[in-house]
Amino acid sequence: MTAQAQAKPTLVIAGAEPSASVLPADIRVSGLAKTFGGAKIFADVSFALPRGEATAIVGANGTGKSTLLRCLIGLIQADAGSVQVLGTEVVGGTSPALRAMRAQMGLVSQKHNLVPRLSVLSNVVQGLLGKHPGIRHWSQSFAPATSREAAITALEKVGLAHLASRRADRLSGGQSQRVAIARALVGRPNILIADEPTASLDPAAGEDVMELFFSLARQEGVTVIFISHNIDHALEYGDRILGLADGTMQLDTRASTLSVKDLRGLYD
Repeated sequence: MTAQAQAKPTLVIAGAEPSASVLPADIRVSGLAKTFGGAKIFADVSFALPRGEATAIVGANGTGKSTLLRCLIGLIQADAGSVQVLGTEVVGGTSPALRAMRAQMGLVSQKHNLVPRLSVLSNVVQGLLGKHPGIRHWSQSFAPATSREAAITALEKVGLAHLASRRADRLSGGQSQRVAIARALVGRPNILIADEPTASLDPAAGEDVMELFFSLARQEGVTVIFISHNIDHALEYGDRILGLADGTMQLDTRASTLSVKDLRGLYD
């Protein structure tokens, strides 16, 4: 281990933080473990995320950050431990319970995952499918007026209402990500998850998207979890930092107590 890695800040187990036992927690994780093909990804991961805070998950490639997010929303089943999201037990949870939980969440990823041939408005309307499954929310043409109005309002928040009728495959990368943010927010979620939301953007567009995403998240008062390889972004936009390394949660502390040098130790 390098001297820099040895200089990591004192580790704090999330469940032991005074704030975790006082503030309402939207997500509680205890003793979480996951392996793939016999290889340990992580083990004994525990933390609790208070409502309304932004948490950055950082660490080198291959440390299990995206796998952890997928375990949180039940897309991957953990091998051991407990995950409670908005009062729902995710590990071993039933399909109806998991669908109801996911309907209260919004997702923004580095791949915008827009439907290219559909309009911007239709793509945003699809953000309501979790709460209103069925053909009516596959396209704005079939959607109820209230859903179209909600989608337009979401596009206004990201400054793209004037492009509502444009096909998604005619957008720039930054515009596509803004539409993805509108789609994530249209259902007024309690939790927003962002998996490297600026990885496919140039630095200027990435800064614009991060500013927009977090200003909207603060206005909506939602709990945010995001993965970022940009240490500056993690420190600027996160209230709290979770660091994965060597198959365990190596770091869990307030972002205000950390520096860029502190976080670089996780990448050694």
